[in-house]
Amino acid sequence: MAAIDGGGGTLSEIYQRSKKLLLRARDGIERLERLENSASNAAGLDSPELSFDVKKDISQIQSLCAEMDRLWRSIAAKPQRDLWKRKVEQVAEEVDSLKDGLDKLLMRNQRRMTEAKERAELLGRASGESAHVLRIFDEEAQAMQSVRNSSRMLEESFATGTAILSKYAEQRERLKRAQRKALDVLNTVGLSNSVLRLIERRNRVDKWIKYMGMALTIIILYFLLRWTR
Repeated sequence: MAAIDGGGGTLSEIYQRSKKLLLRARDGIERLERLENSASNAAGLDSPELSFDVKKDISQIQSLCAEMDRLWRSIAAKPQRDLWKRKVEQVAEEVDSLKDGLDKLLMRNQRRMTEAKERAELLGRASGESAHVLRIFDEEAQAMQSVRNSSRMLEESFATGTAILSKYAEQRERLKRAQRKALDVLNTVGLSNSVLRLIERRNRVDKWIKYMGMALTIIILYFLLRWTR
């Protein structure tokens, strides 16, 4: 039953893609944490790009979860349906955990850069070194802001895709209900036609019985009159 096909492949194929993306996203977060904990964070200037890649993977996994959630509900056999329901829920829980971890890490980095910038400004150094440090923090802060903006755009795109899939499922259910109602109406019409034909036959029989009774009555009266005379 896992071979049910969606727009992006079978349920099994989508599940495998989501697991690979989970591994890549988890590895990306671990790299970000190592950069955060590194004593010399010169390589940390590359973290905005890495953060954006991890956020993109998380949004893609969430989209795959929405697709898998639609597909497992179409499985007819209950044991298979329950099995895939648990698998999809596990992937959804893991990606939510990764998203929370990434959000907390980005917040810590933003707070760290803000504190460092405030310390540099408080020192009030007019040297070119101080200006250079401030410029580096400004550029990194702008990069992190760009990551947050991109993340927000990805989340909005994911929400839009989820809404479209939900509307598609609702429309399909409405079509199914309309089809069942149409079949009920057709069955009712067929039954009504059968009843009308039965009533017409009964009326014809009643007419013949009435005419035969009238004829028999006339014959009996005729013989009674001849007999009394």
